[in-house]
This record gives sequence, structure tokens and C-alpha cells, in this order.
Amino acid sequence: MASDYDATEFVDTDFQAHKTPGLAASDPLRPPTREEVDRKVVEAQQKLVELKRAQEDLERERASLEELRRRQTEFQTGRQEMIHHLTRGLGLLEEAEFNTRREAEQMVKTIGDFRDALKKIQAIHDEVWTKENFSIELTRGLTTIENARMEWNAARLKVPVLSGPAKEKPQTETAPTAAASPLADASFGQLCKFGLAMTWPLVLVALGALGVLVAILVLRH
Repeated sequence: MASDYDATEFVDTDFQAHKTPGLAASDPLRPPTREEVDRKVVEAQQKLVELKRAQEDLERERASLEELRRRQTEFQTGRQEMIHHLTRGLGLLEEAEFNTRREAEQMVKTIGDFRDALKKIQAIHDEVWTKENFSIELTRGLTTIENARMEWNAARLKVPVLSGPAKEKPQTETAPTAAASPLADASFGQLCKFGLAMTWPLVLVALGALGVLVAILVLRH
């Protein structure tokens, strides 16, 4: 015997449970409602706020990176600059220190030589010389003085302070001014007379040539 017909056997209950109440709500051709438009506006504003916040974060990060790059450049440039300056400075100071030490050693030696020379000169007592040893003692004294003079001249070349301050060079004489013109103070009348005196021979020659020309023309006619 056939079983009774049940209409619910052909109905998908899961599909019915997830089915939206209105079929028209999923229609793509349906115009958006006011609520949907408002919701999209709010979503767009939120996205703009998020984008602006992200832009501000990127701007801060960019500024921080630029500051970091500037400091790195300043560090590298400053390090190279100071390495150059300090290396050059050390070389100059070491050379100056060496020269100063050598000059100091030379001064110490010169001081000792001066003291020895001074003692030798002060040890000469010419007041006790006699007629018998006068020539010998005089020669000996002159030799001592000459040795001291040689020591002094040699030291002056090695120790500049012994030569005293540098002498100022005499000022060069200025070149003599050009002689004043004899006509500088002449009056206008005097200038005219002087010009006439200079040009009257030329005037006479011109008048003579003009007379000769006139005579030739008269003879032709």
C-alpha cells in the first residue's frame, strides 16, 4: 500500500531559514535607500579620516627620516672635516714643538757658551800686566775677545732674539712732482700774445705765397 504524500519533503528548510524577508532587497537594479546612502557617507567619512590620519603619520615619519638623514650627513661631514683639521693641526703642532724644543736646546747651549766666554773675559786683569808680559797678555786677551765675538755673531744667526726687533724699512721717497707749466698762471691776453708770437712766421709765409699767386694770375691776364 502506498504511503501518504508529504509536501514538506520537497522543501529545503535551511534555504528557507537563510532567506531574506523581502526578495526585492537583493535586486541590483533597485535604487539605494536613504539609510544605505547615509551609511555609505559615514563609511566614506571614516575612510577619509583614516586616510588623513595615515597621511599625517606618513608626514611625521618622512620628517623624522629627513631629520635623521640631515643628522647623518652632518655627522659624516663633521667627522671628515675634523679628521682633516685635527690631522693637519697635529702635524703643524708637532713640527712647531720640534722646532721650539730644538731652539730651546740651542738656547741652553748658547747660554752655557756665553757664560764661559763671559768668565774668560772677566778673568782678564789688565791692571796686573807688566812690561815683560804685556805683549803676551795683550795677544791672549785679544784672542779671548775675538773668540767671544765669534761666539756672539754665530749665536745671533741661530737665535733671532739676540738681533733685537726688526728694523723698519725707510719709507720710499715719493716721485718728484712734475714741473708746473710756465703758462699755467698766464692771463688770456698773455696767452694771445704768446700764440701770435708763435704763429707770425707762418702768417708771413702764407701772405708771401698768396702774393706770388696773385702776381702769376695778373701776368697771365
